[in-house]
Amino acid sequence: MSAEHSDPQRPAPPHPHSPEPSSPGRSASSRRPTRQDRLQLLRRLTLRDRQLLDWLAEHYLLSTDQIAQALFPSRRAALLRLAALHTIDAVTRFVDVTTGTSQYLYALGPLGAVVHPTAYTDPDRPSARPPRSSIERTERIVGSHKLRHLLGVNQLFVDLHAYTHTDPNAQLARWWSEQHATAAYAAADIRPDAHGVWTVGERSVGFFLEHDNNTENLGRVLRKLRAYERLAEFGPRYPVLLRVRSRRREANLLRALAGVPTAMPVATGIHDEHPAGPAWTLTTDPSLRRWLHELPSDHGPDNPATNPHRFTHPDTSD
Repeated sequence: MSAEHSDPQRPAPPHPHSPEPSSPGRSASSRRPTRQDRLQLLRRLTLRDRQLLDWLAEHYLLSTDQIAQALFPSRRAALLRLAALHTIDAVTRFVDVTTGTSQYLYALGPLGAVVHPTAYTDPDRPSARPPRSSIERTERIVGSHKLRHLLGVNQLFVDLHAYTHTDPNAQLARWWSEQHATAAYAAADIRPDAHGVWTVGERSVGFFLEHDNNTENLGRVLRKLRAYERLAEFGPRYPVLLRVRSRRREANLLRALAGVPTAMPVATGIHDEHPAGPAWTLTTDPSLRRWLHELPSDHGPDNPATNPHRFTHPDTSD
């Protein structure tokens, strides 16, 4: 399916979840794995396993459904592989109490922490001391007040990655977490919920995501947009995506931003629309909804000193 033919649809919500298979029980007297044991287990990880661990190191957690949607041909295949990864401690899991689905949420396990010893460790306090173990890291994630927010932010990128399986011209070329993007653009002092680069054909659109759960007033949203003005002086001019829960909230934002000059393009969209498709309304032209790859985007000056993270499409000079 190409971008020109049809509007991508988010997969239908799953039927009531089939039980997730349990991992074989570990003996209470199991010895601590040796370095040789770990090396043998690491050799069992596939490229897909390692991609999942990369994501869990950067983005803290993903749900069963998100992992299945992004990486597997079916939910059953995902459940079987996740059970195997849990058995060897590559991932750890806990029940989702934020959305009412009771599915598992996955984070790095002890073996995953061996693969990613410098993973982000605390979604609430980025400067907190490193955890003593992967168990402590998981406890921080479970106790985070951002749990539902993280799942919502990650869902946009899961949808985009899954869409690439249906369109060979599409690629999610960059997916950075809040902490990664904040560190990369520290000179501008912005704190987007995430940053990505979406490529269709030869067109690459960078974007900053502001995921809204109706918990912030419009004044705070407007103040966030002003923070991007400094980045526009020396870095990329990427659209800021204000993704909200309802059409009513979107309409309120569009009214508040009508005629307001912004350093970056600003586009609104709602959670239930597929992010790759015609889901975005530019505040400067609210009469038309655009595909993500159609939004205006400028990677900024080719200056390693002031724009060190400038994106370059691998097949072009831009």
